[in-house]
Amino acid sequence: MNLYAILRRDGFTDGPTLEAAAARSTEVGDGMPNDIRWIRSYVLGEDSGALGTVCIYQASSEEAIRQHAEEADLPFTDIVPIADTVVVRPDPD
Repeated sequence: MNLYAILRRDGFTDGPTLEAAAARSTEVGDGMPNDIRWIRSYVLGEDSGALGTVCIYQASSEEAIRQHAEEADLPFTDIVPIADTVVVRPDPD
């Protein structure tokens, strides 16, 4: 599987909407264990007041990510293959 960053700009109106989307994402992803694996997400405070995310996934293909997003009713702005990882410091708690 390859790593991808999925950008979801202005995808969620508030925290509860984002939490509901995360639950749908987990449920759909659990049904696709050979195709997709959610690693982590960073929540973005958008200028509009909405929330966006940058999500890191392992996936068999971009098509698997698109299928997952469609089945989980998740927006996405862009899907970018990750070429490599450079960790300077671990994510803060």
